[in-house]
Amino acid sequence: MITENGRVVAIDGERAWVQTIRNSACQSCAARHGCGQRALAGVTGGRANQVLVANELDARVGDEVTLAIDEAALLRASLLVYAVPLLLMVTGAVLGHGAGGQDLVAIAGALTGLAGGFMLIRWLQRRSAHRYEPRLIRIVPGMGGDVSANPTVS
Repeated sequence: MITENGRVVAIDGERAWVQTIRNSACQSCAARHGCGQRALAGVTGGRANQVLVANELDARVGDEVTLAIDEAALLRASLLVYAVPLLLMVTGAVLGHGAGGQDLVAIAGALTGLAGGFMLIRWLQRRSAHRYEPRLIRIVPGMGGDVSANPTVS
């Protein structure tokens, strides 16, 4: 499991908005010079991210919580998002080239395959979004929420 700590900033029905701040461990990593994670952390500047998760632990606004996502789910999601559109784009280019034999037809086939790949990913995401979203695994003790500040999203 990949875990990240965050703070509940709002409650939306049965779900909670959790704010996390990306902490990069790049300074202590041996591969920091050739790593994409370091580049991403540099671009975002350690900005806060907000994630909507199921509030199965009845966390309140202000609670410090731990989020987790399964490594296998993250790997599958990454494979789907990158590989499916790419494969359909290449397939479209090959079919377009075979059908017309000209570059413009191959380009049109590639663009059609890429668009089809994005639509397929969107459809798959709607059917199985629950598999790929993080979940609350615990409320960090001693960091209780502030009862006076209880924003609720309606």
